[in-house]
Parts: sequence; C-alpha cells; structure tokens
Amino acid sequence: MGKGPGLYTEIGKKARDLLYKDYQSDHKFSITTYSPTGVVITSSGSKKGDLFLADVNTQLKNKNVTTDIKVDTNSNLFTTITVDEAAPGLKTILSFRVPDQRSGKLEVQYLHDYAGICTSVGLTANPIVNFSGVVGTNIVALGTDVSFDTKTGDFTKCNAGLSFTNADLVASLNLNNKGDNLTASYYHTVSPLTSTAVGAEVNHSFSTNENIITVGTQHRLDPLTSVKARINNFGKASALLQHEWRPKSLFTVSGEVDTKSVDKGAKFGLALALKP
Repeated sequence: MGKGPGLYTEIGKKARDLLYKDYQSDHKFSITTYSPTGVVITSSGSKKGDLFLADVNTQLKNKNVTTDIKVDTNSNLFTTITVDEAAPGLKTILSFRVPDQRSGKLEVQYLHDYAGICTSVGLTANPIVNFSGVVGTNIVALGTDVSFDTKTGDFTKCNAGLSFTNADLVASLNLNNKGDNLTASYYHTVSPLTSTAVGAEVNHSFSTNENIITVGTQHRLDPLTSVKARINNFGKASALLQHEWRPKSLFTVSGEVDTKSVDKGAKFGLALALKP
C-alpha cells in the first residue's frame, strides 16, 4: 500500500477492475514497437459488429515530460502532454483534440501523504471546471468529485466517496449522480500467491429503486495464465481467460451468456496485445 490516500478515481478501483476490467464482447488487436531513440508506437484496431476502428499512438519521453499523439480512423488528432514531478507530488497534464477547438483541457494532480487533489479546467471561454479531492491515509480515505459549468452556472457532477483498506480487504462507498446512485463495493484477497480474490458491488438507484448486484472472482492458474468470472442478479454471467504468452504480450478471450435467456446465444470477445 502507498503512503497517501491517492486520487478520487482510486476509491473502489480494485473491485471495479476485478469485476469489469478486460471483459469485452468485441475483437481488439494492438502491437507496440520501441525505437532506439525511445519513441513508442502502438497501433490498435477493434471490430464492433460491422464497424472497424483503428488508431496509432506515438509516445515520446524526454526526462519528466511525456508526449502522446494519437490519430484515429476519423482523422482526429489527440495530443496529451504530461509533466511529471515538476515539484514533489505534482503532475500536470495538457490535452486537446484537433479539429475540435473546444476539447482543450488542463489538469493538475497533487499527491500528498494525507491528501490527493485533481483539478481540471477546459480551455474555452466558458469552461467546465472539475475538482476532486481525497483526504485521509492509506487506510481510510474520504473524497469528493464535482464539476461546475461556468456557462450555465450549474453543477454537472457532484459525487462523494469513502474507502477503507487493510492488508487483504478493500471496501468502498460511493454516492454518485448528485445523490441518485449509491454504490458499495468489496474486494478481498484470498491468496496473494495465486492472485486469488473475490469482489462484489451493489448499485442502488433511488429514482428507479433498482438494485444491480455483481459478484466476481479471479485466480491465477500458473505464473502466465489467469481466469476471472462474474455474475449479476439479472442472470448475466461472464468468464475470462488471459494468457501472457511472452513478457507483456497478452491474449485474452472472454464470453458472456444471459442465463435467463440462453436461446439468445453467448457473446465472445478476443484481445491480443503484442509488445517486444
């Protein structure tokens, strides 16, 4: 565990990753190459039904400055410039997309032993300002995440979160959508040697009075192969197998079936990531 409470996005992240990360119903492929000068180029493609999307990302690092430039099939150019540790605990991120002139955003992150702060502002005449802050320790943390639209004068987002962490357990509580959604999550490490863990998430909507309960588990079969499974209270069950067939190169296959409507057939997803 780290020293401080981290950023707001880390509240509940372990359970979210266990229950949702790497599950997919489409086909994805990516290949990464490294040049002698330190330039990293990643080419990615994904097939969703009859739609095929692709992008090329180029990353350049110079001391503590990282520049990412991505071009997609729609000729959009995404640029992100990250300055890490300009001062102790400080990270600055500038991002924009061409040709969208309203996409520019400046983000500043600051990590302290007892606080984590992230503030972003859109680079427009009437920007959306986002602030998230967490106070506490690596055991107990309390945070909030708010967005304010300076054009309309409205709060577009107002969330709060609480987390508790110890050696083998992480529990969190989040109040989202301006108080309409309450999410409780739980992550428990069963065996660190085999990365075996169980997790659960309960999401309650006050406006619809609907509950979504998802439980899942993960286990490492051997040092290179891991499996995951999950099911929710609507009967949707998913499973995933991931194999690291060479260092940092992953092959992932996942499937989902609706146990209450098996005649619909299962959904399958494949992902292949190649790194030298």
